[in-house]
Amino acid sequence: MDTDSTAAPSARRPRTSLLVLLALVLGAAAWVTMKDSTAPVTPTSNPRRPQQQQAGGALDPEQLDVRLEALKEPAPQPDRTDRNPFRFQPKAPPPAPPGPKLPVHTPPVDAAPPPPTTTVLPPIPLKFIGVTDIPNVGRVAALSDCRHTVQGTEGQEVDGRYRIIKIGTESLIIEYLDGKGRTTLRMSGQECVK
Repeated sequence: MDTDSTAAPSARRPRTSLLVLLALVLGAAAWVTMKDSTAPVTPTSNPRRPQQQQAGGALDPEQLDVRLEALKEPAPQPDRTDRNPFRFQPKAPPPAPPGPKLPVHTPPVDAAPPPPTTTVLPPIPLKFIGVTDIPNVGRVAALSDCRHTVQGTEGQEVDGRYRIIKIGTESLIIEYLDGKGRTTLRMSGQECVK
């Protein structure tokens, strides 16, 4: 008998839970149907016209208000406004009226010209890499820009831009063809070898 008395309350519990769940479902269904029947009617975008039936209802001709003469009237002009919701300062005052023109000061014609600018010539990019004494020719200097090697004697044009003035044992004097930028180059035979 102990087994029957303990089984009876446990068997009732699931049935009670089922009944409570069933009551909740039925209550929710009743609430939804009641809510749908009492739902407010949504207004139309045209407040003068009564709301028409959505599901294939017939229209009453008296409900339609067509005013063709309103199409011939000019459209109303928008109001002019200076309102700017993004501006947080007072409106700027109107610009001041133009004042009298002042005479423009011109420098006198006999003013001295500006001093001439001295042009700085770029350094001569050649390196003096060696000298050779050749009979019946004299001393021949070997010059390089680390890509090409050129040779020349005293007074001779080199590389189309320079003239050799004097060739010494360990140095060379060279200048641009126009006589400017005279430079002394020391012998440096290993600077271009990599």
